[in-house]
Amino acid sequence: MRVLLVAMLLGVSGCMTYARGPFAGEPPGFMYTQLGPDRVRYLDTVATRDPNQPPLVLIHGFGANLDEWGKLLPLLTQQGYRVVAIDLRGHGYSDRPEDGDYSIPAQAQLILQLLDQLGIERFVPVGHSWGSAITLELALKVPTRIPRVVLFNGMLFEEALPLLFAWAHVPGVGETIFSLFYTERVDEKLAWSMFSPELYLTDKTIENAERAQARPGTVAAALATIRAMDFAAQEPQHFNIQQPVLLLWGREDQVTPLKYGERLALRLPHARLVVVPRCGHLPMIEAQHLVADEMFRFLKEGQS
Repeated sequence: MRVLLVAMLLGVSGCMTYARGPFAGEPPGFMYTQLGPDRVRYLDTVATRDPNQPPLVLIHGFGANLDEWGKLLPLLTQQGYRVVAIDLRGHGYSDRPEDGDYSIPAQAQLILQLLDQLGIERFVPVGHSWGSAITLELALKVPTRIPRVVLFNGMLFEEALPLLFAWAHVPGVGETIFSLFYTERVDEKLAWSMFSPELYLTDKTIENAERAQARPGTVAAALATIRAMDFAAQEPQHFNIQQPVLLLWGREDQVTPLKYGERLALRLPHARLVVVPRCGHLPMIEAQHLVADEMFRFLKEGQS
């Protein structure tokens, strides 16, 4: 029996494959660029009413892509903000390289490469979930380029990670679990992340998520991303974040519960926590007008 189990683990783990684009079905209206060896999808609205207003850089969460900002994006551009969004390495329509670095510092460096290519010096990073850790990495790495920071429901503490993430680190076991189950029950996973899935979880949203997870290399890249997460290394540095930080947190979040937002607000020297009622892990979808108004107030404080 033990031999059979080992054979199964090795057999499934051998099926993990990575991939590079272009990918089938790439949607129109987006930009693609080469950042070192990686082909990356991004969005740049370019136009802004005030050229002195730092662009907003939107950084998505784990397993997601820049499309998660779709409801919030027009509200930001209508106020004259230039917005840049990116599919991080291993996500969306960006490459999933077998030899890629999926760590938080490496993802932050990828964003800086894109911004340097676009000629953007100062910017305001806006991070969601795992993307919040990448956002804080940027704030620590290039503090003079970042006047303010916005975080949505941050995944920032090691103890907040689900048990699945711990199992993912076990050789063979992680490969088996992800190969067999990562793309299963997408609708249930999305519903769990929302307070009112009956209002916001559409058939189109589920279909798009299923197609994204079926894209070549996605499962291998997801496992590599989890194995590269090291929140414990960043946690002591929270106290060194000197920029004003706006924390937007869904009160009913089951993925990263509110207690972690409250803890983070105490650790960051200049943080303001805004709790969004009747909202789960995705305030940019369930409460886009409320969080947009909070962002505008916060950003205008930096101009006074």
